[in-house]
Amino acid sequence: MKFIENTKIKFMSFKKVGFALSATLGAGSLFLLMLGLNLGIDFKGGTAIGLSFDQEVSIQEVRAVMQSVSVGDQKFDLSTEEIKYFGSNKEIMIKIKSQDNTPENFGQGIVNHIYKSMPTKVPQDKNMFILSLGAVSPKVGSELSGKAFWSIVSALVLILFYISIRFEFKFAVGAILALVHDITITLGIFSLTGYEITLSTVAAFLTIVGYSLNDTIVILDRVRENMKSSGTVLFESTIDKSINQSLSRTLITSLTTLFVILVLLVYGGQVIRPFAFTMLVGVIVGTYSSIYIASALLATIYKSSN
Repeated sequence: MKFIENTKIKFMSFKKVGFALSATLGAGSLFLLMLGLNLGIDFKGGTAIGLSFDQEVSIQEVRAVMQSVSVGDQKFDLSTEEIKYFGSNKEIMIKIKSQDNTPENFGQGIVNHIYKSMPTKVPQDKNMFILSLGAVSPKVGSELSGKAFWSIVSALVLILFYISIRFEFKFAVGAILALVHDITITLGIFSLTGYEITLSTVAAFLTIVGYSLNDTIVILDRVRENMKSSGTVLFESTIDKSINQSLSRTLITSLTTLFVILVLLVYGGQVIRPFAFTMLVGVIVGTYSSIYIASALLATIYKSSN
């Protein structure tokens, strides 16, 4: 199915504008990353508790109850920890940063305290009260951070190797820089919005790498075929022709993916929202970078080498 046919858009005539836009967004993203990311419990350690009440409950009520939590022989003031709604106003997610010298069953002790302190709003069956209860130690969080970083680096290195063999090294440079561009800008937007970086968002970043690369390879493959058939040295016109030939496929793929992501953002709930948001930004930036980073850099490299 063709969405648009016989387009003759001169994409490469705007490549300087594309480079300027990417440089601005990239610099802004790096600045935001220097300010820090909102790492989730998966990476910095802590306790996550999901609770389901019988009636609507306010965040302020839960904070008041958590001002003095007794667990074992110790007392904790947890009123400043992250507390937010988890789906509806009857469901609460509590995230507590890792603390020193916490007793065993720290999370369960907090659940017991809230259950006893709010008897009129909790279900009779205590099992129905607990939606989730999990803890990650700081050491495990540090290990997960390292593994998440190296998983992305490994993916980029393997992609560089594959494209160098499948096409040639000049093609691979543009493709890898486009992927680095996508990840950097998406991380920058994450830092700006304050969304948490969790294991699910790392999975989304790896998905973005594959999605963006797929779109880039389609264009690069078309460029290579057009180079063989025409033998032309006018490389920018060859790239424009290749992008126009694959434009219909690019738009259809991107739009259908975006429709699914938007549904997940609206109806997916609190847990899936960071993943869906990552994918939304990644698909938009990835589609743009396939044209104005991977393809435009390829044109620039060829022009400077001739």
